[in-house]
Amino acid sequence: MPIRLYFLLMLFYSSQFIAQNNENSQWETVTFKSDDGLTITADLYLKHDNKAPFIILYHQAGYSRGEYRSIAPKLNAMGFNCMAVDQRSGDQVNGVVNQTHKEAVSKGLETQYLDALPDIEAAYLYVNFGIKPEKIILWGSSYSAALMFYMGSVHHTNLDGILSFAPGAYFRINNKDLKTYAARITCPVFVTSARSEHKNWKAMYDNVQSEKTYFLPQSEGKHGSKALWSDNPSHQEYWIAVTEFLNSLI
Repeated sequence: MPIRLYFLLMLFYSSQFIAQNNENSQWETVTFKSDDGLTITADLYLKHDNKAPFIILYHQAGYSRGEYRSIAPKLNAMGFNCMAVDQRSGDQVNGVVNQTHKEAVSKGLETQYLDALPDIEAAYLYVNFGIKPEKIILWGSSYSAALMFYMGSVHHTNLDGILSFAPGAYFRINNKDLKTYAARITCPVFVTSARSEHKNWKAMYDNVQSEKTYFLPQSEGKHGSKALWSDNPSHQEYWIAVTEFLNSLI
């Protein structure tokens, strides 16, 4: 049996839904396997028909799927289904412990930024082949925002949009700069960050050949997806820009 087919079968036969007790019933927690057998935990915000456009939400360094507790419901209200993923490179935020990171540590696995790539890929496969939405949009924060340029290159024929919150040239993949991967992206791309971080992603952004747009706030702003949290004074500016981009993908 081909390795990729075996992985897909393992992914879906091992996936499961876990009833999540929360007073608003806004999400269900799901688990599925990465290609090295690690269990990936994610929160599924499935509020529309399975064919609705789907956003996969990846967190920043030291965080968990809890980064999107207040963001995902707003995306649901805009007509999108979502899934917030725990990657093995992370910890906790907003009272939500990163279960993927916890299990990776217990198994003695590495938890650096690039070690999270199998988890990011597994989440994409789970949505693409398990939920089968008509459109898939990837959304990254900080280190995972940088990895979205790689994902956009690898899956350049099967993505409908990328949102990248404060990416940076944090690493190289296969001895190639991320700006090299950016050149192969074919879907629309949105990039934002704090004002002072513009220099961190300009080279990657400039190499994107597809439709693209960026946003910088009038004030300094915030790093990563937490720019959309209500405690950020400029969060409304960010939301306006994000909403305009997402509406263009529908």
